[in-house]
Amino acid sequence: MKLGLNLSFAIKRWLGGEQLAKVVSQDLAIDRVQFTWDLVDPWWPARERNAVAREYADAFRAAGITVESTFGGLASYCYNHLLAPSATLRDLGKEHLRRAIDMTAEMEVAATGMPLGSYSAQDALDVARREEIYQRALQSLVDVARYAKIRGLSTLLIEPVPLTTEFPSSAEDALRLMTDLDGETDVPVRLLVDWGHALFTPIFGEHANMEHWIAQCGDYIAAYHIQQTDGLLDRHWSFTQPGIVTPQRLSAFWRDNQLTDQTYLLEMIYPFEQTDAFVLQDMQQGIQLLKSAG
Repeated sequence: MKLGLNLSFAIKRWLGGEQLAKVVSQDLAIDRVQFTWDLVDPWWPARERNAVAREYADAFRAAGITVESTFGGLASYCYNHLLAPSATLRDLGKEHLRRAIDMTAEMEVAATGMPLGSYSAQDALDVARREEIYQRALQSLVDVARYAKIRGLSTLLIEPVPLTTEFPSSAEDALRLMTDLDGETDVPVRLLVDWGHALFTPIFGEHANMEHWIAQCGDYIAAYHIQQTDGLLDRHWSFTQPGIVTPQRLSAFWRDNQLTDQTYLLEMIYPFEQTDAFVLQDMQQGIQLLKSAG
C-alpha cells in the first residue's frame, strides 16, 4: 500500500514547516502528505498567506517529503460553497477554491480540491432546485479548472461526503459528476474517496462498501482518505481503535484491485482537548499497524 498523511492530525499542534516536517519524516516515517487548508487559510491576505504556505512547502521538500495535493479541511467544510442557496454564497465558494488554487500554485503543488458543497435544508428537498444549482456548480468547476491550468495545476479533486444534503454522496452521484465533467474541463476533475464516507451504512445500506464504489467509478478515483470507523458516523478514528476498516481490509482491497498510482491518505481528526503526546503516540502506533498489513 502506498501510504501518505493528510495533515489534519497536526492542526493547532505542530505549526511551521520545519517542526511539522520533522514530525512527519522523523517521528512518523512518512514521505508523502496532503496539505490541509486548516494550516493555511486560502482567504488570508495573499502576500502573507503565500509566504506561510511556501515556508511549509520548502521545509517539506528539504525533508524529502512530497506534497501530493492541498485540500479543504474542517473550517472549509463548514460552508455550502458551490451548492449554496444564493448566487452570492456560490460565488464566494468559487472564489474560495480559486484562492486555494493560488496558494497551491505558490507551494508548487500539482493538485487541490474540496467537497463540492452543501444544499440548504430547503433546497435539498426540492428536486428541481437541486438540479438547477447542480448545473451551475458544473459550470463553476469548468471555470475553476480553466483557472487551475493557468496557474500550473494538473488536477482538481472532489470528495464525496456522507450526507444526502450534499453532492456527490453516493457512488452513483459521483459517477454522474465525473461523466458530466469528463472532457469538459481544462484539467481533469477526479474523486478523492474517503473510506469512512463510503462505508456510511445509515444512507448506503448494502452498498456501503468500497467494492461498490470502485465498480461504479473506479476509473475516476485519484486518491483515498483512510480512517477507522464503525459505519454509523464519520469517525476519523485511528487504526489503534476497533472498527470495520481494518489494516488487513485496506491491504486486501489494494491488492485485489491492483492499485498502484493512488495513495491511501491517513486522515485522523483528534479532539482538540487530546494531549499532543497522546496524538503523536497514537499516530505512530496506527501507522505501524498499517505498514505491518502490507
